[in-house]
Amino acid sequence: MQIRHFSTHAMGGPCHLVFAAPLTHDAELIAQTCFQEIRRIEQKYSRYRFDSVISKINQSAGKYALNIDVETHNLLEFAGQVFQQSDGLFDATAGILRTIWNFSSNQKLPSEKERTALLRKIGWNKIQRSSTEVYLPIEGMELDFGGFGKEYAADRVAATLTQHGVQSGYVNLAGDMRFLGPQPDGDPWSIGIQHPRQENNLIATIPIYVGALATSGDYERYVEIDGQRYCHILDPRTGMPVRFWRSVTVLAPLATVAGACCTICMLKQEQGLDFLEASQFSYLAMDQLGNVSSLHLEP
Repeated sequence: MQIRHFSTHAMGGPCHLVFAAPLTHDAELIAQTCFQEIRRIEQKYSRYRFDSVISKINQSAGKYALNIDVETHNLLEFAGQVFQQSDGLFDATAGILRTIWNFSSNQKLPSEKERTALLRKIGWNKIQRSSTEVYLPIEGMELDFGGFGKEYAADRVAATLTQHGVQSGYVNLAGDMRFLGPQPDGDPWSIGIQHPRQENNLIATIPIYVGALATSGDYERYVEIDGQRYCHILDPRTGMPVRFWRSVTVLAPLATVAGACCTICMLKQEQGLDFLEASQFSYLAMDQLGNVSSLHLEP
């Protein structure tokens, strides 16, 4: 068994497949099938595509209900679950805040008036939905699966690899990772966790056999205004970025679960550690003072 490496670009970032397969030809076919699945999910749920399911739902906001399929219903169910688990902080309708937060070099601090206007259109509990349709009751309201889209794709790719008999390997979608099993010799995969303030350094190197690893932080997409760092994770109650954590990494069975836990911890700020402890998943977190907290993931 040889370890094969395949890469592409999708969902706004690099996608890597690493897995053991006996024949090069078979491995290439498996990789292409996986990349097709990633592109299918991107085309179906990307807010950047005018013809995606998400765009069609958003275009119908305040006008009419839109029919949905089983996959979309299941993703909406997941969005509802993380909304409840986060006490309303992980809200799939909060993506509209990107219209006042672009985190570019010309970013200005949004005014209270700008934020208030958008906050009226945010609220998961406002959505009307069933197993076959969804309706956003306010014109201009939006759904956004960006908070768990890559993680969902990582889990789907893992399922595709398993269907093709792969038992050793992992998928890495811009840092959202899902592991099928250890290396062919039984050793774990060694995964480095980026230091949020030192670009060329790691805060930990973690051995992983199976499961999923995800990291959220304030260091990959942010802007500094008047010496203050503002990151891309936004509180749906205020429209302002969270500030307590520099980085949160979680190891869980599924990428969607690991990613959601990271984001919820970031959103809960000072109470984030209590949430991670209650989840019972392994984690490694660094706060704004550089203090590191961990459970079974040692720095």
